[in-house]
Amino acid sequence: MAKNKQSQGLDGVLRSDSAQQYFSSLPTYVQEMIMQRRESVRSEDDLRSYAENLTKGDS
Repeated sequence: MAKNKQSQGLDGVLRSDSAQQYFSSLPTYVQEMIMQRRESVRSEDDLRSYAENLTKGDS
């Protein structure tokens, strides 16, 4: 486990290039919903999982 990955929140997660690129590729409404719950996003896995759940019905 990487240092401080579990407690950094969305801002910390987005310091990673891969997380930033992924977040930027998401639809605006998904980005906004994730930002509203930024304290719940503690890792890149959390980010991806949350985004997947939000976009499940999208096609």
